[in-house]
Amino acid sequence: MQRKASPVVPRAASTVALLRDGARGPEAFLLRRAASMAFAARMHVFPGGGLDRRDGEAEVPWAGPDLGWWANAMVVEQDEAAGLVCAAVRELFEESGVLLAGADAATVVADVTDPSWESNRQALLDRGVALSQLLRRRGLVLRSDLLRPWAHWCTPIFEPRRYDTWFFVAALPSGQRARHVGGEADQAEWVPATMALEAAARGEVALMPPTQVTLEEVAAHPDVASVLATPRRVGRVVPWLTRLPDDGVAIRVDLDGRGGGRPGPASGLELPS
Repeated sequence: MQRKASPVVPRAASTVALLRDGARGPEAFLLRRAASMAFAARMHVFPGGGLDRRDGEAEVPWAGPDLGWWANAMVVEQDEAAGLVCAAVRELFEESGVLLAGADAATVVADVTDPSWESNRQALLDRGVALSQLLRRRGLVLRSDLLRPWAHWCTPIFEPRRYDTWFFVAALPSGQRARHVGGEADQAEWVPATMALEAAARGEVALMPPTQVTLEEVAAHPDVASVLATPRRVGRVVPWLTRLPDDGVAIRVDLDGRGGGRPGPASGLELPS
C-alpha cells in the first residue's frame, strides 16, 4: 500500500502591492514572471519573495509602528513580524528599485537610481549584504509606516512548491520610480487595477488568486490614500481543490472563514498616522 506524501512545508514570504494614483483609480506595479521560473511562470504578480535568514537577525534601524503593533496586525510573534516587514522592504527594492527608507522618520530617500544604489541593490540580491547593514551604512531607517498589512495567503497543500505569503500595500514614494530590473521577471509595468482585472477576465494575463483578490480590493477604492486608510487584520487563506458536477476539479478560495478567514477590516486596530 502506497503511503500518501505529506504536504510540503510552506516557506515564509512577503510581497508588496506598490500603488500610485492614476486616471482610472489606483494603479499597481505588476511583474510578469519569466517562463523559465519553476513557480508561477508567466503569471503577473507583485514584487516579493521568500525571507532571507538575515531579514530578522540583526536589529534594523526602524521608524514607524513598533513590532508589537505589527505582530498584532499580522497575527504573528514579534520576531516573525520583524522578518516579514524587512523582507517586504528588501524584496520591493530588489525587484522594483523602490526603497521604503529615509534619513529619519519624516523623510524618504528621493532617488535611488544612481550607480551606487544599483550596486547596493545587487549586493542584496547576491546576499552579500543584509538590509540592516545597507541601511546602517547609508544612515537610513526603515520606514515601516509606509507599509500596511493587507492579507496572508498560503499555497494549496497539493503544490510541490509552497509559500506562506504576507501581502502588504504601499504607495510609491515621491521622487522615486519603479522600474523593470530584470531578474525573475521578463516584464514590469504600471497597470490600473481595474484594467488588470479586465485583461485577466479576457484571458490576456494570468493572475494567481491572491493577486486577483488583492487587485479587486484595491480597485474598489477611489485612490491610494483610501486603500492605505483601510484597517486590516490579516487572516490566513488556503485555497483547495473541489470537485465539480461534471467530475472536473477547480481551485476554490473561501474568503469567508475556511482556511483562516477573509482578510478584512480590523476592529480596534489603529493605523499609523
